[in-house]
This record gives sequence, C-alpha cells and structure tokens, in this order.
Amino acid sequence: MRRFVDLSHVVEAGMITYPGLPAPEVQAVLDRVTSERRYAPGVTFEIDLITLCGNTGTYLDSPFHRYADGADLAGLPLDDLADLPALRVDVGGGERAIDVDVLASLDLGGRAVLLHTGFDRFWRTDAYLRDNPFLTRAAADLLVGRGAALVGIDSVNVDDTGDLERPAHSVLLAAGIPIVEHLTNLVAVPVDGARFSAVPVPFRATGTFPVRAYAIVD
Repeated sequence: MRRFVDLSHVVEAGMITYPGLPAPEVQAVLDRVTSERRYAPGVTFEIDLITLCGNTGTYLDSPFHRYADGADLAGLPLDDLADLPALRVDVGGGERAIDVDVLASLDLGGRAVLLHTGFDRFWRTDAYLRDNPFLTRAAADLLVGRGAALVGIDSVNVDDTGDLERPAHSVLLAAGIPIVEHLTNLVAVPVDGARFSAVPVPFRATGTFPVRAYAIVD
C-alpha cells in the first residue's frame, strides 16, 4: 500500500525559524462571531490575515533567493518540485561538514537528494540555531555535476551559518537546483524508492516560501 510521510514542521504564530527573522502573525479579518451576523443561522467562517516571512518553517529556496536574475517561485516548473525520485543520504555521524566522500558513490542524477542529519531533533531549541550540519562547496559542486534535481536538509541551513559566502546556496541555486531547508522526519523515508514533493505558492519576485514537503512510499 502507498503511504504519505510528512516532512514539514508545523507553523504557528509567534514561532522563530531563524534568528533575526520575524515570526508569523495571524489576525482575523472575519471571525466566527462576526460571520454569524452575515450568513444563515449556524453558518460561520474564519478568514485570517497572515503576516509571514518567506523563511518560515520548512521552506524552499528558488534561484531568485540568491540571484536577482534567477527564477523566482513562480518561475519554477512543477517538474522540478513534485514527484521526484528521492534519495535519503544518512550523514548524522557527528561531522558537521557533509563533503564529497559521502556522495561520491551515489546515483544522484534527477533525484531529490535528502540529507538526513538528525538535526531536526533540536527544532525550536537554542541548539538548533548553532553548529549546524552543512554542505561543503565541493559537495555542492558534485551535486551539480551529477545532475541532482533538488537538495533538502533537516538542518537550520544547507550552509555553515558562520560562512557568510554561503557557498552551497551559491553553487546550487546558480545551477537552478532548488533547496529545501528545515525538513523533519527523514528517518521515516526509505533510502531509495520514495517520491518527494515540496511545492510553494507560485509567487512572483519572491525567492523563498514555506512548503508542505512530503514523501510517498510504496
């Protein structure tokens, strides 16, 4: 039987995804009490105004996030985001840097490469915001050279947050490879054989947006 595996963190008002970025806010535009006076008896609706930073929860980076002339969220074809063959790469051995030795022997072409570090266990704690596992520039170059379709990680950033050059973002997004950060529950995805999807709203002139990332496992 086919099963779905949810790989996204829950988003709620007031939560911090990345230090220094604003938390989401939710304000009712139409609440239950007010809508009772507008519709038939017993019919109510809730309509909310959501103020949301694109880098909230589990989100996808498009090339526009890094490059002014890169494809924005609306410019990404669904073929690049949905129903991709997934490859889970276990890299939780204690080393922060995910380098070429981890990836060199793997079939990466056309796949959503999901870097399973286990760092999501620290989600919404101080430990999640420092000393994160990250992808090296050389490993990002390898992923581009081997034709990876998408790269995801269950860490606060695909780069070392102390490296202001952001080499993994720069290399992957220059090649048009979307990045999904803050994944969770990758342990429930098989190493091979699953299908991965992470589709944001097709927003113009915007580079990042939350996704409902999930895997389908037969």
